[in-house]
Amino acid sequence: MEPKLTEIAMRIRDMREMKGRTVGEMAEIAGVTPEEYTELESGGSDFGFTFLYKCAKEFGVDIIDIITGENPHLTEFSLVPAGRGLPIKRRAGFDYQHLAPFFRDKLAEPFLVSAKYREEEQDAPIAMSTHRGQEFDYVLKGTMRFVHEDHEMVLREGDAVFYDSGMRHGMIATSEDGCQFLAVVVKDPEEVSR
Repeated sequence: MEPKLTEIAMRIRDMREMKGRTVGEMAEIAGVTPEEYTELESGGSDFGFTFLYKCAKEFGVDIIDIITGENPHLTEFSLVPAGRGLPIKRRAGFDYQHLAPFFRDKLAEPFLVSAKYREEEQDAPIAMSTHRGQEFDYVLKGTMRFVHEDHEMVLREGDAVFYDSGMRHGMIATSEDGCQFLAVVVKDPEEVSR
C-alpha cells in the first residue's frame, strides 16, 4: 500500500519542528523556495525523491522513516519478492519501488523505476536534480534520454551509467512503452559515517 501524501507531509513537519529548523532553512537545504516547501509540508504537492532524500539526511533518519513512519529494522538481509517493493510515486511519470525498505543502516538506496513515455517531455528541457553521493542506473526495458550536466545520451536496454549525483542530472523515457531501470543511490561517505 502506498503511503499517504498527508501522512508523509506531517512527518516532515514534525521532524522539522523537532530539529528546530525554520521553513526557510529547510527550503534552502531541500533546494526549493519557501513557498514550495510550505506547499510540500502541507501535503498540497507530491514529493520528489531528491526532496525526501535531502530531508532525511538533514533529520538524520532513513528515507523510509519519512515515507512509512516505520524504522528499518533488518540487519542481516532483506528479501523483496518480485513486484513487492515498497511503492513510491514521488515524481510525475515515474513510479519507484524501494527494493530494501526495511534494511537498517543502508549504504545505498536501491529502486526499481518505471518511467512513462510523455510526449510533452520529448522536446522540452529535462528536469534536473542533485543529491550528494553517487548513482548507478541500469536500463532493464526500453530507452531513456539521460543528462548529466552538459552531457546528454540515450541509454538502451542493457546500458548502465554510474555518476556523481551531486551534479545536475535527469532522465526521461524515450520509448513509447516507457522505460524500466534499476537505480541505486549510493550515499555520500560523510553521510554514512555519522
